[in-house]
Amino acid sequence: MIRTLAITREHQVSVNVPLTQLDLNDYAWVWADFNQPTEEESRLLDTYFHFHPLAIEDCLHVLQRPKLDYYENLQFLVLHALNPKTLEAEEVDLFLGANFLVSFHHGVLEEVDEAWERLLQHVHERTIWARGPVAAAYTVMDKLVDHYFPSLFAIEDELAELENRGGQESVEDLMNQVFDLRSRLLKLRRTVVPMRDLLYRVVNSQHVQRTGEHTAYFTDIYDHLLKLTDMIEADREMTADLRDSYISLNSNRMNQIMKTLTVITTVFMPLTLIAGIYGMNFAYMPELQWKLGYGAVLLLMFVLGGSMVAWFVKRGWFK
Repeated sequence: MIRTLAITREHQVSVNVPLTQLDLNDYAWVWADFNQPTEEESRLLDTYFHFHPLAIEDCLHVLQRPKLDYYENLQFLVLHALNPKTLEAEEVDLFLGANFLVSFHHGVLEEVDEAWERLLQHVHERTIWARGPVAAAYTVMDKLVDHYFPSLFAIEDELAELENRGGQESVEDLMNQVFDLRSRLLKLRRTVVPMRDLLYRVVNSQHVQRTGEHTAYFTDIYDHLLKLTDMIEADREMTADLRDSYISLNSNRMNQIMKTLTVITTVFMPLTLIAGIYGMNFAYMPELQWKLGYGAVLLLMFVLGGSMVAWFVKRGWFK
């Protein structure tokens, strides 16, 4: 599906004019959105707009890294939207010219729909939103970045909850949740960091068609991406601290178990030695004929075991 938004030089708006009936020279600027285009509709990138073949190829073969390419009288941007369920990146391509913006995406994106509605609401006001295709491109970028925040906030809420109930679950369950959070943060980072680098290029580029006022808006998006990057890094450090804490806790518990088993084994070693000696089947052993021998050996074993336990307590083994 292709939808169009055409603004005349008198700031009148025409919506969904078919491309075959649309002459770019008759309008101040035009936004054409290719939403899940068919193969026939995709050909219009070449037959109607006459874009560079390499840019068209990048549109049709996903998934490209966010980038900014310069062609004659045209800037080509590859942006990434974020799927809130899978945290996987979804590509959005923008062709930015002097009097047009073409957006191209293979799936339905709520961010692009919101940018479209936002532009429709403000274009009559003759504000920044009506000053050309750069404003429309900014609106799309801004909505894409705004939709990064809810996914990160959800992860931070889970992280805070995990800290609060750290002593109520097994270390294995806690470790699994920590590694799941780290995996999701890594997916976010793979989307946010390349977008941050792209916006840095846009802000500092001399080729992108914009005024000083536009630059302030793109700088605002860049600041949001810097904030997102800092939040992701802070959350990754927190999960690393939690992971190390759980590993230390697990090691401490294992040490306590080993200490207990070592004490039990050490106490019973001399007792086992005594029982082994008197369990031998020699015919001539002097103590075997002694009437009080059984009781004396049991008393010896009790005293010996108790003395060892008392010594271990004194040494602080049970602390």
